[in-house]
Amino acid sequence: MTETNFIDDRSVLETVRRILLAILALGMTGTLTELILLKHTEDLIQWVPLALLGTGAVVLMWHSVSKGSASLRLMRWVMCGFVAAGMAGVYFHFQGSAEFKLESQPTLAGMALFWEAIRAKAPPLLAPGSMVQLGLLGLAYTYKYPVLQQSNKNGD
Repeated sequence: MTETNFIDDRSVLETVRRILLAILALGMTGTLTELILLKHTEDLIQWVPLALLGTGAVVLMWHSVSKGSASLRLMRWVMCGFVAAGMAGVYFHFQGSAEFKLESQPTLAGMALFWEAIRAKAPPLLAPGSMVQLGLLGLAYTYKYPVLQQSNKNGD
């Protein structure tokens, strides 16, 4: 590979990273806004995605200013939290749907209950999947980030 190709590849990768970061910030803002408008605050568990999104916003702002390895490492941890919270959220939404269906149809059980719960409109079963997607997007942004590669070589 020639030096010109390397420079072009690096600038393309930097542009892709900026786009990923913009999409991540936009997605986090939209998700946080939606959760606030839906009053996703009934109990402590419902506050988890709000807290993670708020923390993520602070970390993104820190990273946009510092561009350092510490902010990227914290971003990775927060994005892993997004993925975990999203998967847990799918479980909790399923559990809430199943409980609601049982209140209205106490005779439901087994696969009939399962199918009714996953087709329920409230709470939407796969809505927490947006947290998983945002987390994966953030992890993709940090993948082989040059500052992290350099700090790993230096033993930081």
